[in-house]
Amino acid sequence: MVQSINTKVDLVVAGTSYLGLGKYGKIMIGDKGFEFYNDRDPQDYVQIPWDEVDCVIAEVLFKGKWIPRFALRTKKNGTFSFATRNPKRTLRAVREYVGAENIVSSLSFFQVLRRNLKLRFGRKKSKTE
Repeated sequence: MVQSINTKVDLVVAGTSYLGLGKYGKIMIGDKGFEFYNDRDPQDYVQIPWDEVDCVIAEVLFKGKWIPRFALRTKKNGTFSFATRNPKRTLRAVREYVGAENIVSSLSFFQVLRRNLKLRFGRKKSKTE
Protein backbone atom coordinates (compact mmCIF):
# COMPACT_ATOMS: atom_id res chain seq x y z
CA MET A 1 0.00 0.00 0.00
CA VAL A 2 1.26 3.46 -0.93
CA GLN A 3 1.50 6.10 1.80
CA SER A 4 0.28 9.59 0.91
CA ILE A 5 2.65 12.51 1.46
CA ASN A 6 -0.26 14.83 2.36
CA THR A 7 -1.57 15.29 5.89
CA LYS A 8 -4.50 17.49 4.78
CA VAL A 9 -6.30 17.04 1.45
CA ASP A 10 -7.84 20.04 -0.33
CA LEU A 11 -9.09 18.41 -3.52
CA VAL A 12 -9.57 14.92 -4.95
CA VAL A 13 -10.67 14.76 -8.58
CA ALA A 14 -10.72 12.18 -11.37
CA GLY A 15 -7.85 12.74 -13.76
CA THR A 16 -5.54 11.37 -16.43
CA SER A 17 -1.77 11.09 -16.31
CA TYR A 18 0.10 11.40 -19.59
CA LEU A 19 3.27 9.54 -18.67
CA GLY A 20 3.52 7.30 -21.73
CA LEU A 21 -0.01 6.13 -22.47
CA GLY A 22 -2.89 7.88 -20.74
CA LYS A 23 -3.70 6.39 -17.35
CA TYR A 24 -6.92 7.09 -15.48
CA GLY A 25 -6.95 7.66 -11.75
CA LYS A 26 -7.40 10.15 -8.96
CA ILE A 27 -5.51 13.41 -8.49
CA MET A 28 -5.04 14.53 -4.91
CA ILE A 29 -3.94 18.04 -3.96
CA GLY A 30 -2.94 18.56 -0.36
CA ASP A 31 -0.74 20.53 1.97
CA LYS A 32 2.49 18.65 1.16
CA GLY A 33 2.23 17.98 -2.58
CA PHE A 34 0.51 16.86 -5.77
CA GLU A 35 -0.37 13.17 -6.08
CA PHE A 36 -1.75 10.93 -8.83
CA TYR A 37 -2.92 7.37 -8.13
CA ASN A 38 -3.79 4.95 -10.94
CA ASP A 39 -7.21 3.28 -10.63
CA ARG A 40 -6.06 -0.09 -11.95
CA ASP A 41 -2.56 -0.44 -10.53
CA PRO A 42 -1.99 0.74 -6.95
CA GLN A 43 1.78 0.64 -7.47
CA ASP A 44 1.54 3.17 -10.34
CA TYR A 45 1.52 6.60 -8.71
CA VAL A 46 3.18 10.02 -8.92
CA GLN A 47 3.96 12.12 -5.86
CA ILE A 48 5.43 15.60 -6.34
CA PRO A 49 6.18 17.71 -3.24
CA TRP A 50 5.40 21.42 -3.54
CA ASP A 51 9.01 22.47 -2.94
CA GLU A 52 10.02 20.38 -5.97
CA VAL A 53 7.57 22.13 -8.37
CA ASP A 54 9.27 24.78 -10.50
CA CYS A 55 6.20 25.95 -12.45
CA VAL A 56 2.80 24.82 -13.70
CA ILE A 57 2.14 25.12 -17.44
CA ALA A 58 -1.52 25.27 -18.49
CA GLU A 59 -2.69 24.78 -22.06
CA VAL A 60 -5.31 27.52 -22.47
CA LEU A 61 -7.66 27.51 -25.46
CA PHE A 62 -10.48 29.82 -26.54
CA LYS A 63 -9.30 32.72 -24.32
CA GLY A 64 -9.48 30.69 -21.12
CA LYS A 65 -12.79 28.96 -21.76
CA TRP A 66 -11.17 25.52 -22.05
CA ILE A 67 -8.06 24.08 -20.42
CA PRO A 68 -7.55 20.56 -21.80
CA ARG A 69 -4.41 19.72 -19.81
CA PHE A 70 -1.69 21.10 -17.63
CA ALA A 71 1.84 20.11 -16.73
CA LEU A 72 3.96 20.37 -13.61
CA ARG A 73 7.61 21.12 -14.33
CA THR A 74 9.84 19.93 -11.51
CA LYS A 75 13.29 21.15 -10.60
CA LYS A 76 15.01 17.77 -11.10
CA ASN A 77 12.74 15.17 -12.72
CA GLY A 78 11.26 16.89 -15.77
CA THR A 79 7.68 17.63 -16.74
CA PHE A 80 4.56 15.64 -15.82
CA SER A 81 1.34 16.20 -17.82
CA PHE A 82 -2.15 15.73 -16.41
CA ALA A 83 -5.79 16.41 -17.26
CA THR A 84 -8.79 16.60 -14.95
CA ARG A 85 -12.52 16.88 -15.32
CA ASN A 86 -12.47 20.31 -13.71
CA PRO A 87 -9.10 21.89 -14.56
CA LYS A 88 -9.94 25.40 -13.35
CA ARG A 89 -10.78 24.15 -9.88
CA THR A 90 -7.64 22.00 -9.89
CA LEU A 91 -5.39 24.88 -10.91
CA ARG A 92 -6.96 27.14 -8.27
CA ALA A 93 -6.11 24.54 -5.62
CA VAL A 94 -2.55 24.23 -6.97
CA ARG A 95 -2.20 28.04 -6.99
CA GLU A 96 -2.60 28.10 -3.19
CA TYR A 97 0.68 26.20 -2.81
CA VAL A 98 2.72 27.12 -5.90
CA GLY A 99 1.79 30.80 -6.21
CA ALA A 100 0.09 32.61 -9.07
CA GLU A 101 3.41 33.83 -10.51
CA ASN A 102 4.49 30.22 -11.12
CA ILE A 103 1.41 29.26 -13.17
CA VAL A 104 1.94 30.13 -16.83
CA SER A 105 0.06 29.40 -20.03
CA SER A 106 1.70 27.36 -22.75
CA LEU A 107 2.48 28.75 -26.16
CA SER A 108 -0.31 28.69 -28.74
CA PHE A 109 -0.01 26.82 -32.01
CA PHE A 110 0.87 29.99 -33.93
CA GLN A 111 3.45 31.08 -31.35
CA VAL A 112 5.20 27.72 -31.66
CA LEU A 113 5.06 27.94 -35.45
CA ARG A 114 6.47 31.48 -35.45
CA ARG A 115 9.25 30.52 -33.04
CA ASN A 116 10.24 27.52 -35.16
CA LEU A 117 10.27 29.59 -38.34
CA LYS A 118 12.51 32.20 -36.69
CA LEU A 119 14.88 29.48 -35.49
CA ARG A 120 14.92 27.76 -38.88
CA PHE A 121 15.44 30.80 -41.09
CA GLY A 122 17.04 33.16 -38.59
CA ARG A 123 17.41 36.84 -39.21
CA LYS A 124 18.39 38.25 -42.56
CA LYS A 125 22.01 39.26 -43.09
CA SER A 126 22.61 42.89 -43.84
CA LYS A 127 24.76 44.01 -46.77
CA THR A 128 27.54 45.21 -44.48
CA GLU A 129 28.16 41.76 -43.01
